Amino acid sequence: MDTSTERLSLALAVADGSPDVARWAISTFEGDSGAKASAGMLDAIAGLVRDAGLTLRDLDAIVFGQGPGAFTGLRTACAVAQGLAISVRPGGIPVIPVNSLLATAQAARMQQQTVRSEPWVACLDARMGEIYVARYAFGDAVTPTTMPIELQPPCLLTPQALIDWLDTQGDGHMGAAVRIAGNALTVYRDTLADHPACANWEAALPSARALLHLAPSVWQAGQAVPAADARPLYVRDKVAQTTAERLVTKAANAGL
Repeated sequence: MDTSTERLSLALAVADGSPDVARWAISTFEGDSGAKASAGMLDAIAGLVRDAGLTLRDLDAIVFGQGPGAFTGLRTACAVAQGLAISVRPGGIPVIPVNSLLATAQAARMQQQTVRSEPWVACLDARMGEIYVARYAFGDAVTPTTMPIELQPPCLLTPQALIDWLDTQGDGHMGAAVRIAGNALTVYRDTLADHPACANWEAALPSARALLHLAPSVWQAGQAVPAADARPLYVRDKVAQTTAERLVTKAANAGL
């Protein structure tokens, strides 16, 4: 499940003994995130499980997009994952938190016709004039057989800072070797569109299907956790200014 953006994305995979996720029977559900997601999310999950001829007790693991992303959405996905994992079976079900930026890069790879061994930069709109950014190195398989390597941990950059950072990436030709995934180009097109690296931009959002493709490598890396230990990933810890800070900003904008 992923609710880190404005989209609710759910998926259920039945492995049937195959190690190849691309061969698994995967059913999906897409809807609105936010308040609408919390209202209908449990019913949608129950429907996916029921339509697959299963019960929640049959699940081997629950995978959720841990962030970064929308605060309310991250808390919703984590709370639902924890609640289901604890309640449906004695001893609980393992929970697999997956970074939403990693899932964004994986979603972009899955959208392409050709998957190559190369690094990807994930860039998601973080609101407040900033972008969530991370960089990962993947192998040449659609489904990673080992955990992708984190070359740049998740961070917050302004659009101009992203441009400056992109100039340090790739093979020295203004980011020509950089491939980028996410929705930040749409939001900050006026600033980003002229950078050469943006010619390699794949519009993508984290998806539950991408989470499922990443889950085996995350599991093998030992990153599955008991439900009680599942946590959202907040790159930005502060989302609002104090009254005093707002007054200072207002005065500065007025030239006082």
